[in-house]
Amino acid sequence: MHRKRIRNIVGGTALTVLVSFGTASGTGAAAPAANQPSLESAAAAKKQAGRGKPKPDARNVVLAVHGGTGALKRGEVAAEVEKAYRNGLTKALRAGGKVLERDGDSVDAVQAAVTVLEDNPLFNAGKGAVFNADAQHELDASIMQGKDLNAGAVAGVRNVKNPVLAARAVMDKTRHVMLSGEGADGFAAQVGLETVTQDYYFTQRRWDQLMEDKKEQRDAPPAGSEAEQRQHGTVGAVAVDERKDVAAATSTGGLSNKMPGRVGDSPIVGAGVYANNDTLAMSATGTGEVFIRAATGTQISGMMEFGKADLAEATYEVVVNRIPQLDATGAVIALDPSGTFDAPHSSSGLLHGYLTADGQIHTKVFRDESPANS
Repeated sequence: MHRKRIRNIVGGTALTVLVSFGTASGTGAAAPAANQPSLESAAAAKKQAGRGKPKPDARNVVLAVHGGTGALKRGEVAAEVEKAYRNGLTKALRAGGKVLERDGDSVDAVQAAVTVLEDNPLFNAGKGAVFNADAQHELDASIMQGKDLNAGAVAGVRNVKNPVLAARAVMDKTRHVMLSGEGADGFAAQVGLETVTQDYYFTQRRWDQLMEDKKEQRDAPPAGSEAEQRQHGTVGAVAVDERKDVAAATSTGGLSNKMPGRVGDSPIVGAGVYANNDTLAMSATGTGEVFIRAATGTQISGMMEFGKADLAEATYEVVVNRIPQLDATGAVIALDPSGTFDAPHSSSGLLHGYLTADGQIHTKVFRDESPANS
């Protein structure tokens, strides 16, 4: 029973935030191109460490969140920027942790965590959503519970403050799995969710990004980690509660300068989100079209359920080995009912953090904190 241990720590001044800085050996090295991840060195590092197969990042995890692919570079970001990202991840973990502390369920925990991330303009979801090619905002979100495979999603919403709440309402209040566009916006208003005008989503950073993307569309596109950080700021959360029920949620503004109406993997069950008590809960971020084609979530789950792979083996195989074969990169956060957690990525890094059963919070924002084969 981990609830009491969390109750004594989470949400108060006694909460311990652990930051593991790793080594700076990767600092200054050029990032691999987005479609050419450097996997050989990662594999060699594993063998040198004597690890015959991928191992999970952590155990006894009850909640994890991510803020998208890419990673900050040591020496190239101000201390206040690092602090802002760590604080954003920590605040989300505290919000979800408080739900679990009160013996709440995993669905409520991931909803609480993602809502906090949607309200943070640093991330490409909710308030910080990118612009599409028509200088409009279209947002997607999903949520899923592992005990019965129930799920809800919204796509292309334009006036919902917190799309993850709309996804939850679709799951709880309709017989459908996904609503899109005007129908989703209208439904959200009908059930009493907070609605906003398009101006709410505006941030100067995302506007400047759109202008740069339009210019580079005429010239040459960015490559490597720069492209990852600019294109992928999707957020997500996974959790397991005391009943061993898992849940996952994902939310995004999509791609900057995307075609109006474009929908990526984030609201697609089995691609950008998946939860099954027999296997895992996962939330994905990366090249959405490829994550849909690869059915990333269901593929990982199937390897665990039918191929008898463990969490680390299945996530590593799909994210690090198979996704790059489709000329794409990305990452997932994954959690099984036992509390085993992994966050493999084929991108240059992954902004993420997790909460353990004893109330400790870990955040990882630098590339060397989150090796490519983790």
